[in-house]
Parts: sequence; structure tokens; C-alpha cells
Amino acid sequence: MTHTAVDVIRAKRDGHRLTDAQIDWVVDAYTNGVVADEQMSALAMAIFLNGMDRSETARWTRAMVDSGEKLTLDVGRPTVDKHSTGGVGDKITLPLAPLVATCGAAVPQLSGRGLGHTGGTLDKLESIPGWRAQLSVDEVVAQLRSVGAVICAATSGLAPADKKLYALRDVTSTVESIPLIASSIMSKKIAEGAEALVLDVKVGSGAFMKSLDQARALAEALVSIGVDHGLRISALLTDMSVPLGRAVGNAVEVAESVEVLQGNGPTDVVDLTVALAEEMLSRAGISASPRDVLASGEAYETWARMIRAQGGDPDAPLPTARHHHTVTAPADGYLTTLDAYAVGVAAWRLGAGRARKEDPVQPGAGILCLAKPGDRVTKDQPLLELHTDTPDAIPAALESLTNGGYEIGDTPPPTTNLLLDTIRG
Repeated sequence: MTHTAVDVIRAKRDGHRLTDAQIDWVVDAYTNGVVADEQMSALAMAIFLNGMDRSETARWTRAMVDSGEKLTLDVGRPTVDKHSTGGVGDKITLPLAPLVATCGAAVPQLSGRGLGHTGGTLDKLESIPGWRAQLSVDEVVAQLRSVGAVICAATSGLAPADKKLYALRDVTSTVESIPLIASSIMSKKIAEGAEALVLDVKVGSGAFMKSLDQARALAEALVSIGVDHGLRISALLTDMSVPLGRAVGNAVEVAESVEVLQGNGPTDVVDLTVALAEEMLSRAGISASPRDVLASGEAYETWARMIRAQGGDPDAPLPTARHHHTVTAPADGYLTTLDAYAVGVAAWRLGAGRARKEDPVQPGAGILCLAKPGDRVTKDQPLLELHTDTPDAIPAALESLTNGGYEIGDTPPPTTNLLLDTIRG
């Protein structure tokens, strides 16, 4: 059967289910330039408005996987990956990958860069002198065999259809479609070749999904795709209304991650790292106690080997910003609110993030959260420390923070759970 872009667009516009053949053809044709951007924009909007069912979404994901190369990870250990939907202060990948590797699994962590208020794992690691993100497939496999963990950029050959479609969705207001989000995430993860996958789906002001119902719908879609493609998969729904840990930025998050790997660090970062490690090891069929391993400092040695394998110096001083500004408490009381989104935007304005993918980031820029919700504070006590190389950016960062970013009250806020739900395939 001969397909045309107009026929496929019309079918989805009118609320019909796309056939497997239609999906295979349109994804391949768009990847190879046969279907134009304006035609795929129309189809993306039709999908945004009318959705796709489970089988359509699974087939769409498979077509994007098949648009490029697929890795074969024969490394002598069970392979398991983790993906986060993004948040503020979310440095969990940094301690998690070496921890899970220390416990016996291989962790092929293909990561991305930050955009807007959410940070990027590669940006954080690039603050380490000498560290490089770009590795060949052979280098990835060799490092997994020798170290057990690798954090690097995805190769351009993995799911090229997704890379092209993602850029289009970003400029056509079709990002917020669960089938398109889920297939985008899962196409890269399936092509990466890991046998198991654990997802960290963030919920709250600093997350892409603001409500628990939205996040659960996305998690269920992601898990369904994984099951349909033979992955051992789980999704943890975790709170992102408050920044994770105390550091938000690049080098400052690396420093905090090293603290965690050396058996210290903020409780919330440690707890989430351990929860994800336990789930990853369970999915990989490995019995271990990641909390004990993390407390021992043994995972730090794996971290150091991982950094050195990619040209970095784990002992080198990290970059620091030239200018600091302290935000103090306006009154005595309890810190009742520290809004993740406001802190993320402030850090971005200070130079820790980027507005466009081609923008540079400042390695030393960011924010240290010197108090967290529930802490008793006194008037003029330091709450936040802003770091930047561009002092002209401080007023804009302060505007984000003082417009509801933090609040002081007479009574402590109710306690909240970091782990909200778990969905297993």
C-alpha cells in the first residue's frame, strides 16, 4: 500500500487509530526528509489533540528505535539504566550510576543537557576538568566492562527520528502529549540496549508534570511501552516541589554528589539514590544493600575510576563563581516554602542553565539552599547563597526568588514524602 502524509494526518485528525504500516512509513519518511516539517507538525498536533492508544504508542516507539542504530551491550554483567524526567537539584545520576555498578550491575547512562529551569547531567559533569561527554560505542562498551558505569552523551545514531521530532515539537506547542513524551523517552532507552530500566518520574512545581495524576499517567505509559518491548521496568513517582539536596547548579551539584558518595550528603539525596538503586538492582536480579555500600564510601572509588576513564580528574578543584550574594530570612519563624521552580529559574538566570540548546553554561553558577522547609530560622539568617560570574544577573534571580520562591511562617509545614508511588511492569 502506498501512503501519503496527507492520508496519515487526516486519519489522526479525524480520530482514527493509525495502522502499524502508517506509523512505520511516516516515521521513516520524516526521518529521511520525505515528509516535510509542516506535515509532521500537523500530525503532531493531531496526536496532541486526539492521542494514541497503547498499541499505537508502542509501535510509534518501535518505529523511532528502528530509525537508527541499536546498541548491543555484551559486557558480562546485567545491564540496567535509569531515567529522570528532570528537576531542580536532581543530581541523582551522579552518585547512583557508580553505586549500582559497585553493587554488581552495569549502568549505561546516556544523559542530556539542561534547558530552562531543569539541569543537565552532562553540564554538571563537564565542570570536572578534562571530563568528556562524547564517547564511541566501543568506548562505552569497554568502560562498562572495566568500570561498570558510564555517563555520556547519546550517539547521534540512536533514534534520530526522535531528535528531529523533539525539536519540532518544541516549536509547535506539542510537547505536552503523553504518547509523544513517552515514546520520545523510551525510544532512546530501548535503542541504548539495557535489559532493565527504572524511571524517576518527578511531580510538583519544579517538574514537567505538576500533578500526581499527570505524573502517574506518564509513568503508566512509559512502563507499558517498556513491557511491550521486553524490558524489566519500574517507575518511581517522586516529589519535586522542593529542590533536591542543597546544591542547584553544575559544579556545586558535583561537589554535593561527591559528599554522598563518600558516605555523607543531604538526607533526601541519599534516600532517593538508595531507593532508585534498590529498584535498579531488583530489576537486574542482583541482591545487595546499596545503603550500606553507599555509607562505606566504596562507591566513591568507582566514581573516581569512571571520571578518570572519561579523561577527568576527580581530585582537581571544581570551578567556583566569582560573585556571591546571600538571601536572608526577613523574619523569625519556620521556612514553610522553598519552591523548586523558583529556585530553578533563579539558578538558570545566574548562568547555571540555558535558554537555547546552543547557549553556554557557567560551571560555577548556581544556588546553595542553606535552609530547607521545616527548618527554624531567625531574622537575617542566610537562606540562599547565589553564585554567578555575571553580577548583573543577580537582580533577575532575586526577582524569581522573592516572588513566592520562599516563605516564612509561624508554624512548620506538614511533612511530605519524597517517594509518592511505584509502578512496576
